Amino acid sequence: MNPPSDFKGLVDIFIDLIRTALPVIASLALLVFLWGLVKFIFRVGGDEKAVEEGKNLMKWGLIALFVLSSLMAILAFAYRDIGFSRPFGLPLLPPYK
Repeated sequence: MNPPSDFKGLVDIFIDLIRTALPVIASLALLVFLWGLVKFIFRVGGDEKAVEEGKNLMKWGLIALFVLSSLMAILAFAYRDIGFSRPFGLPLLPPYK
């Protein structure tokens, strides 16, 4: 891989790194949420501590998913405005005329 020759090349490298990491992090956040849901639903022996841990895991999983989806939207918006091609495979609206 050649080093970037301009700012656009450098931004492309960072966008590719983020594009690779986001699905992995989103999968982990979803897994945390689902694990919290399992702990909340299947109260092992009526353990109240497990219920609270499940609520906490679900809360943090949802927060992580919200932050990641917001980050993807912000990056897609900034990526489009800088003048790059379609980010994250999302269809873009045509520019306002």
